[in-house]
Amino acid sequence: MRVLVVEDDPVLAQLIAAGLREHDMTVDVVHDGAAAVSRVTDVAADVVVLDRDLPVLHGDDVTRALIRLGSPARILMLTAAASLDSRVEGLNLGADDYLAKPFAFAELIARVTALGRRAPNRIPTVLHRGDLTVDVGRHEVRRGGRPVTLTRKEFGVLTELLRADGEIVSAEHLLNRVWDEHADPFTTAVRTTVKTLRQKLGDPDPIATVVGRGYRLA
Repeated sequence: MRVLVVEDDPVLAQLIAAGLREHDMTVDVVHDGAAAVSRVTDVAADVVVLDRDLPVLHGDDVTRALIRLGSPARILMLTAAASLDSRVEGLNLGADDYLAKPFAFAELIARVTALGRRAPNRIPTVLHRGDLTVDVGRHEVRRGGRPVTLTRKEFGVLTELLRADGEIVSAEHLLNRVWDEHADPFTTAVRTTVKTLRQKLGDPDPIATVVGRGYRLA
């Protein structure tokens, strides 16, 4: 899942991002509403964690803009205003969920995960292909019944390959979905991660390289 965090407090933004990444989400961060509108499409966000009181462009206007642009991203609005009227107003603007500050981080994770399941490109809970099984929610991988321990990046790459169901997945797509906006487009991270993933999955190699195009599961 790819999440865009829009929060003008840089310390809180990084705390939220770090916590989401610990739950295997790819996270991008911006600090004002105008940046959010331009970034959400670029990164193909599944969920936007949106502070309501933002500089440059208010969170309410960000919500309106995303709806007007037809963005498929689900919106979780964060705000210090916890009254019933404020919650109703935020939801009526088009937000998919609403969470008042201060919040319990476990609840934030649960709400983001739930919104991700409702996103148009959502990931099923359990993915299968051949003798490979990936339980996305539990971060568990098995091959032929054997548990396989993967890093977050390896897990993300394997999940994207499974979602493609045998179709070719480009390195650019993997970089966009599994890494964040700070990833160097010329990096060898994808190739390196695919190499270690192959080693951990073992023989026969389930990942085919299509020269000049990307990777696919056999």
